[in-house]
Parts: sequence; structure tokens; C-alpha cells
Amino acid sequence: MPLLRLILSIVLAAAGTPAAWAADQDLGELQRAAEVYARGQTVNLPGQVDIAAAPIDPRTRLGRCESLQPFLPPGAKLWGTANVGLRCLKPENWTVFIPVTVKVTGDVVVTALPVRRGQVLGPEDVRLERADLTQLPADVLTDLQRAVGKSANVAFPAGLTLREDMLRAPFAVTAGQRVRILFQGEGFSVSSEGRALSSASVGEPIQVRAASGKLLSGVVQDGGVVLVR
Repeated sequence: MPLLRLILSIVLAAAGTPAAWAADQDLGELQRAAEVYARGQTVNLPGQVDIAAAPIDPRTRLGRCESLQPFLPPGAKLWGTANVGLRCLKPENWTVFIPVTVKVTGDVVVTALPVRRGQVLGPEDVRLERADLTQLPADVLTDLQRAVGKSANVAFPAGLTLREDMLRAPFAVTAGQRVRILFQGEGFSVSSEGRALSSASVGEPIQVRAASGKLLSGVVQDGGVVLVR
């Protein structure tokens, strides 16, 4: 009996030593693993990418993992704030999710001067400015050439970040303009003259009235041509 008590006291003492604590997973290691995984998944993003994984609650207790598998939850995207999953495969099975912030700094197009509604933007009207792309709409403009030569849908103040839907290509055809109507089908092409009933840019639908008086629908092409199929 004294021997049994001695063995029990040794086991209980060992359970409170640093050697026993070593069985717990290093939480800082998990945080670093989440950051490394996120960096690897975002190498092709445009601009400067900065990644920071949130620390895990120090009260968390996990068994030390020998085989760790990082992953993204279904539908998740490493853009802005996301969660990186870490799954332990052995010797135990457990899963944790670590919040990760992905910041992408790149150029965006902003107005350099106030712009009137309908004004066609010139090079002097726009400039590039650095911004966090993850905090902006997906259709924000990042190339000056996507803005120059287009007209403003509404009036803009100076310093406004521009999106695709704020601008439109200049009209290729205006209401009342005489146009060439091109009829195309399988194995044939015929043209005639007509008149546009509205204004439209290249690639936009439009209605035209043919010389015969017939109302037709087509798509605007370059050079004042309306394609009817």
C-alpha cells in the first residue's frame, strides 16, 4: 500500500510539470500556420497584400498536432475578413477557425476635379490614388484608361472613387441620326438605310426605323452601323 501511494504521488506531481504541459498545442504556431496558408492563397491578388491572423484565446486547450491541414470553409474567400480552418489529422482529431484579415492596397481612379453630368472625362479630370481594395465595390476602376473618354452619368465632386457603372462610353449613334442597317444571317448580309430612334453606345441595343417605315431592333456597331440579326 505505501508503494501504491508513492506511485500515485509521482504521477500526480508529473501531471503538473512543464513536461505534461508540452502535450498542449502551441497556439502561436496555429496563428502562424493560418497566416502562412493565407499568404500562399493570395499571392496572385493585385496590389500590396497584408495579412494578419487573430490570436487564439489563450484559454484554449488542444492536443499537440503532428499533422495539420489548413483549409477554407465552403464559399469563403480570402478578401477582407475571413476564417481559415485548421484541421488536426493525428494523433487527435480537432478543428479550429482563425479569423484572418486580408488587406489589399492598390491604385483606384478618383476624380481630380469636379465633373458635370454628361461631361466626357479627359486625362486632367482623373488621377490614381492608393486605397484598400477590399473595402471598395468589386467594379471600382483601377486603370485610368477605363475612365478617360467616357462620360459621367451624374455630376461628381473632386476626390470621388469611380466605378464602372458611374460612366458610359460616348454615344456612337444619337437619336434621329441616319444609320446604316446591316442585316446578317446564315450565308447572307444585306444593308439599307434607316434612322435611329434613340442614342446608344457601341454594343448597346437600339431601335431604328427602316426607310420602309418598319421598326427594327439591333445592336450598335462602330461607324454608325446597326446590326440586325
